Amino acid sequence: MKFMKLGSKPDAFQSEGDNIRYVATELSTDIVVNVADVKFYLHKFPLLSKSAHLQKLVAIANEEGKDEIYIQDIPGGPVSFEICAKYCYGMTVTLNAYNVVAARCAAEFLEMNEMVDKGNLIYKIDVFLNSSIFRGWKDSIIVLQTTKSLLPWSEELKLVSHCLDAIASKASIETSKVEWSYTYNRKKLSSENGQDSHWNGVRKQQTVPKDWWVEDLCDLDIDLYKRVIATIKTKGKVSGELIGEALKSYALSRLPGFSKGSVQGGDVMKNHLLVETVVWLLPAEKGSVSCSFLLRLLRAAITLECGEMVKKELMRRIGWQLDEASVADLLIRASPRESMMYDVDIVEDLVKEFIIQEQSSQTDLCVENEFREIRKPGSVVSDASKGVVAKLVDCYLAEVSRDPNLPLSKFVSLAELVSGFCRHSHDGIYRAIDMYLKEHPGITKSERKRICRLMDCRKLSVEACSHAVQNERLPLRVVVQVLFFEQVRATAASATDGTSDLPSGPIRALHPGGSHGSSRSATTNTEDEWDGVPTSEELRALKGELAALRLGGGEGTSSSNRSVNEGVRSDAEKVASTKVKGLLMSKKIFSKLWLGKERDGDNSSSDTSGSPASSNAEETRSTPSRSRRRSLS
Repeated sequence: MKFMKLGSKPDAFQSEGDNIRYVATELSTDIVVNVADVKFYLHKFPLLSKSAHLQKLVAIANEEGKDEIYIQDIPGGPVSFEICAKYCYGMTVTLNAYNVVAARCAAEFLEMNEMVDKGNLIYKIDVFLNSSIFRGWKDSIIVLQTTKSLLPWSEELKLVSHCLDAIASKASIETSKVEWSYTYNRKKLSSENGQDSHWNGVRKQQTVPKDWWVEDLCDLDIDLYKRVIATIKTKGKVSGELIGEALKSYALSRLPGFSKGSVQGGDVMKNHLLVETVVWLLPAEKGSVSCSFLLRLLRAAITLECGEMVKKELMRRIGWQLDEASVADLLIRASPRESMMYDVDIVEDLVKEFIIQEQSSQTDLCVENEFREIRKPGSVVSDASKGVVAKLVDCYLAEVSRDPNLPLSKFVSLAELVSGFCRHSHDGIYRAIDMYLKEHPGITKSERKRICRLMDCRKLSVEACSHAVQNERLPLRVVVQVLFFEQVRATAASATDGTSDLPSGPIRALHPGGSHGSSRSATTNTEDEWDGVPTSEELRALKGELAALRLGGGEGTSSSNRSVNEGVRSDAEKVASTKVKGLLMSKKIFSKLWLGKERDGDNSSSDTSGSPASSNAEETRSTPSRSRRRSLS
């Protein structure tokens, strides 16, 4: 720390109690100066030779025949006045980063300028500030902290602005030019900043990390920190990622419990102000802060009941990079007033925000490329991003489905938002659906039918299909669909050693959308059979039929005079249709279902979905439709 000594005489100030200060000399004092609740017994001559303000006060006192003056509002109080008084006496005074601002403000108040004496206290302090204090890193931060208690004097004398500029300039400088000490206890290694301290076993001189200044600024109160970061951003030399890292470090050090995802304890009003300030200081660039950090800020904003504008800004930013989030980040606890465990509504709003951001970005790209007359880029990235978000929502639904108070409507509403997103596998949504069925065994058949529409059986993996055909929580229709598509895949694979397009015609009768033909009343019982939950005996019967009907190839699978694509599609469709009909017709209960579907026609189609999760047969309850299936078999 830099310091400056003024004067050469020994310090002769002494105390008598807490409220009396005097100069121990042979000459008797001739003036009493009252500063707040402290009396200073001093001499007129040394004071008046340096201070124009004291000259005025003493002149007024002489006219009134008094030897006592009062100073009530001097910045820094009795301590700063004593520094100025010692300077007037020529006694030794040591100025440093902790007291220099108070001394400068007090000197301004007492008018200790060049008009009174050449090279007066104001001049000397200004030289010290500009030549030493503002050139030091930690000294500048300490001085900035002391200005807060000396407002508005420190602001009017531009001491605050000088400190801000000094700190921001140093934070913006190239790391190779950093020659001062700084605090750095963070876990980041030098190699993470683009440098490695070792190479071929030879130790290099350790380089200065890019975020060397972040930790020291965490000592500032939020109002000063806000102004420092704003000044750094104005300089335009520090990246948004580094600004974001600084804001994250500040929040972690200042918000109790923030590292664990919640704010607990501390001054609520200060925490409230801190969160709002950090949000408004966030850099505009996408990716400047992690989505995890933004979600933690959102949790804190909800807990501290910050304004709606703050929450909306956070949700907009989170939606911008939702594909970077994790399930743990999204598990935001619901209000104690709610019956649900987690706040599903806010996650739904985040997904909607993501969709809006994607749509707007695609619109901008289309407009831009229309003028450039080129193909719209970025679509692959956009599809990949949507796929990640869809998978994220699937995993999130699987977690919140454990909540027995989660309504089906909220589950379906959130799942439908990402139903149109491109994803190669529906294993995730199947797992979520199965978890919901497991934790909510009392839902109706129509509700089971509704939730199963969310998945596409054609996109289930082999492992998920194997689980689904043994899952007694799924409606019979879904189990048959899974078996059908599994057979189609096996047929296509055996025909061409590849993957052929799945036939659309035969499966229409299996979709859970129901029949919309004119003979609806004649098939009511059939619909109940389809939507009912299968028994373990029926599942075993289905698996047995599938095993018995599994063929190595398809009859008439190829013709040398046909094209390869047409042959694959035609043969796979014929064989799969034959097998599924055999599978259905081999049991009386399936014969009834099939005939009912034939009467209704092929007018319905819809997607169905499933999810891999552990199945518990003991949780499956007997239904009237299941009893009917037993009587028919």
